[in-house]
Amino acid sequence: MKNIKKIWMLVLLCGGSMMMQAGGVKYITTNDFKIQVFDYMVESDWCYKGDMPCVIDFYTTWCGPCKRLAPIMEELSEKYDGKVLFYKADTERERELAMVFQISSIPQVLYIPVEGKPMLLKGLYPKENIVEIIEEFLLGNKKD
Repeated sequence: MKNIKKIWMLVLLCGGSMMMQAGGVKYITTNDFKIQVFDYMVESDWCYKGDMPCVIDFYTTWCGPCKRLAPIMEELSEKYDGKVLFYKADTERERELAMVFQISSIPQVLYIPVEGKPMLLKGLYPKENIVEIIEEFLLGNKKD
């Protein structure tokens, strides 16, 4: 019982808005996005606030392709732990954020390099393609 109280207190102290999900994928709220990624209310030109590339999976709970993408993102979050941040945003709960990126179909994945413009891709891609995007676009590891 004491451990549960300690965990709950830690969640409350951390704000609870970006609780860890399985595999290291974190849920990101619209407010978290503005604070940690890009504040589109203040900035007019894209300027990523992070110091590590990130991937944001826009999904909904009822979407079949989104459900197939989730374990891939979880696996890749473990593979790229310490190199790439992985987030997920429910487009029904985070409507403002979905509107900003004009998310009209799901899944859509936003790939954000530390420097340069982000890339938004629609649809469910095979894991191999996602790995290639992460390696080349986010980490700058070119294929030989």
